[in-house]
Amino acid sequence: MNKKEKQDKLEKLIGQVAKCERCGLHSTRTNTVPGEGNINSKLMFIGEAPGSNEDKQGRPFVGRAGSVLDELLMSIQLKREDVYICNILKCRPPENRNPLNDEISACVGSLDIQIKIIDPNVIATLGNFATMCILKKFDLEPQKISAVSGKVFHIKTPAGPRIIIPLFHPAVVTYNASKMGVLKKDFQVIKSQI
Repeated sequence: MNKKEKQDKLEKLIGQVAKCERCGLHSTRTNTVPGEGNINSKLMFIGEAPGSNEDKQGRPFVGRAGSVLDELLMSIQLKREDVYICNILKCRPPENRNPLNDEISACVGSLDIQIKIIDPNVIATLGNFATMCILKKFDLEPQKISAVSGKVFHIKTPAGPRIIIPLFHPAVVTYNASKMGVLKKDFQVIKSQI
């Protein structure tokens, strides 16, 4: 798929997400947060759901967790514009509560389309929900992030081989600063795979 085809398909998906009413989150959102970044990137970050800043701006990872993510990207000589960033859910759960199974089920089809369009070599999951969802999607045993952080999973897909690297969510650093060292170490794992 060339860049124009990718852009057209993503714009169509963004339009569909903006009108989505497949779960109750559509009634409480300000904006949908479909994702953004380099559509030809070989590295895709997948978080769990937008927070309040993301809901206001319609962009992923723009709050405090986004600042941490930017710092982590810089630690491996990348910028936000070099990667593609999205979430499983495209709408914010009220009070930033955890995603519900029916919300994930309603939204995961959009994520599947994004993965197909972007066609990354490496998928980095951010946090527990994203990790468990993506491991399950690719027929791997769903495990908590504390058990698999920084591990490299090689998988085969119809589109070719991919690598999954689970990471703690950058928000963890906002309430446990000691996790920054773990995340920086895990980002070096990403660097070694791209």
